[in-house]
Amino acid sequence: AFPLFKAMTDTLGWTALGGPEYGPASDESGSISAWSEFTATLLLLVLIYVVNWELNFGKFHYWIKQTLTAVGIRALIETFPKAGPAMNPMLGTTWAVFAYGGFPDDYRHYLVYWVAAILGGVASAFGYAVYDGCPFFGKSLPFGPVKAKAAKKVKKN
Repeated sequence: AFPLFKAMTDTLGWTALGGPEYGPASDESGSISAWSEFTATLLLLVLIYVVNWELNFGKFHYWIKQTLTAVGIRALIETFPKAGPAMNPMLGTTWAVFAYGGFPDDYRHYLVYWVAAILGGVASAFGYAVYDGCPFFGKSLPFGPVKAKAAKKVKKN
């Protein structure tokens, strides 16, 4: 999709496309960007868990959850601007390949967009497993759930 949109922006004279980019000039070690990407990914997944699995908006559920998710993504992009953020490892790498014509040579790109984002995802999954009591990587946790389970309904004959 990037080449198509680039052709459109070039042809129509629009502002050039931009994407998530790690900038070593302002974060030499990559640690601030990695923390930003970790936190943004963790919070995005918490948002997704809540609006998809915990809240029910009735017959308008799809439209409301999509809107809340879009607003949440925009808020995360504005709140955690250090690395883009991509909140999706492939998006960060795809943008780099498109923008520079090849895979990044700088290991910090992979630290920020792959390691930090994956760890953010694992941390959010762990948090949800503790909250809900569901298995974490197929294993039951020795603690939780925090959420009260609904009582089973007994059928009357």
